[in-house]
Amino acid sequence: MSLADAATDVAPGDAAGELDRTRYRRILRFAARHLANAWWYELVLPRLGLQRITERTRARRMTRFARAFHALAIELGGLMIKVGQFMSSRLDVLPPEITAELEGLQDEVPAESFADIRTLAEAELGVPLTTVFSEVSETPLAAASLGQAHAASLAESLAADVGFASAVLKVQRPGIDGIVAVDLAALRKVGGWMSHIRLVSRRVDMPALVEEFAATSLEEIDYLGEASNAERFRENFAEHAGVGVPEVVWERTSRRVLTLEDVTAIKISDVAALRAAGIDPHEVALRFASVMFDQLFTHGFFHADPHPGNVFVTPATEPGEDWRLTFIDFGMMGEVPTGTRGALRGLLIAAATRNGPGLVNAMREVGVLLPDADVDELERAMTQLFARFGGMGFAELRDVDPREIRDFGRQFSDVIRTLPFQLPENFLLIIRAVSLTSGVCSALDPKFNLWDAIEPYAQRLIREEQGNLITDAAKQAGEVVRSLVALPTRVDAILNRIEQDRIDVRAPELERRVRRLEVAGRRLVSVTLFGVLIIAGGVLRPEDEVLGTVLMVTSVVPLLQLVIGWFRG
Repeated sequence: MSLADAATDVAPGDAAGELDRTRYRRILRFAARHLANAWWYELVLPRLGLQRITERTRARRMTRFARAFHALAIELGGLMIKVGQFMSSRLDVLPPEITAELEGLQDEVPAESFADIRTLAEAELGVPLTTVFSEVSETPLAAASLGQAHAASLAESLAADVGFASAVLKVQRPGIDGIVAVDLAALRKVGGWMSHIRLVSRRVDMPALVEEFAATSLEEIDYLGEASNAERFRENFAEHAGVGVPEVVWERTSRRVLTLEDVTAIKISDVAALRAAGIDPHEVALRFASVMFDQLFTHGFFHADPHPGNVFVTPATEPGEDWRLTFIDFGMMGEVPTGTRGALRGLLIAAATRNGPGLVNAMREVGVLLPDADVDELERAMTQLFARFGGMGFAELRDVDPREIRDFGRQFSDVIRTLPFQLPENFLLIIRAVSLTSGVCSALDPKFNLWDAIEPYAQRLIREEQGNLITDAAKQAGEVVRSLVALPTRVDAILNRIEQDRIDVRAPELERRVRRLEVAGRRLVSVTLFGVLIIAGGVLRPEDEVLGTVLMVTSVVPLLQLVIGWFRG
């Protein structure tokens, strides 16, 4: 998609149009430069036998990239902040050099002037703010990439109608529609580039991933949709006294302006304040994880941005009441289709019961593995991982001999590289929600063990699944009968193949190792020839310019062979 298709429609000479084009080009230049850098260091140098240079410079390169992106995001704002937020939450796949640099990005977004906010809000509501509110703070409670929120007090008549006076006025940043359009056009272009990199395209459909991000971003700048999400979330937890949601003032809400109840309380990551209120941070972590599991595995409608700024702990106000978790900011929500939800439940149950083969099967059902993947090796690796590390929390893992973890990690990493993993569509928000949940729980209690939350929840799921036990047993019995009926035919076919010498015995790992040795041998010969020819040419050229030049030019042949071999995989 071109910039003209995605950005705000402006005349070629228009100043705003020129700013849009400049923004678009800056994002593409940044992406192109760093993709080329990663291609050279992570793909080309290892193919030339220079893996040590790649490994020695990796931490420094990651830090340099993160700082450069940090500066770009703060300067440009818009969706670049959202991209940085997502990268900072991917502690599972991105190195700490990146996540640590970007984790505070949201807090550094500069605020819009209140005069501009007032102008937009009054235009949207159709009345002066003094008609709706008795007071509006000019200093924002929070300034996000797409909008900002201000504390306010409702006018007396409106407060009497809705039942509360303290409110939050949330207003979009002026011109954010055009900025989002330009950013999405640039991200689509970058996604198209990355889809041509085989290492990336095998694992994830980048254009689909960008479109999922685009859909979420466009939903975030529709405050009517956010208000509807809040109401739906409240209905899902209507019977759960431990979860709170702010009331929406629908009479004073539009696509660009949202007015809702002020439910500000203790920030979920404020451990000192929680303890001062007599609330155990460990219990908060357990409840938070359980509530997030409910959203993902039971309701299929979940808060996809549960960072500490969007979740409060509200202390009890009446005797006999309990504290509750109060969620805000329902602009980024995700849905889990019924089929995917069932597969995710199986994934959780398999993890809780330390069932390696069951976990791999659930991964296949979820779509993480391609249907034709050979998973025998992965099942063995997962079984060994569960046997050694299953049930350990982060604190316990820190006490394990690093060499042992490295050995397991190396084994599992080899398995991943040899199997066709992929990131299914609609998984971007699920991964974000799970990553943030884990991070918040660890911040509440460094010794928090996620298994403590997973196991009781999985046991509940198992009890729910037992209702289908008879049906499942009947289905399995039918499969056994079908297998027994087909057994004589299959045995006869095997015997016939033995008689005809057509039995093939496969050892996938041995075959892979042999192929690697063959490729390594060819590369070694090419590297050696390249080195000998280039050095010999350099030495002979001062005495015999023609011969030296010929040797140096000839050295290009083994170099090209290396490059062509790399392109062929």
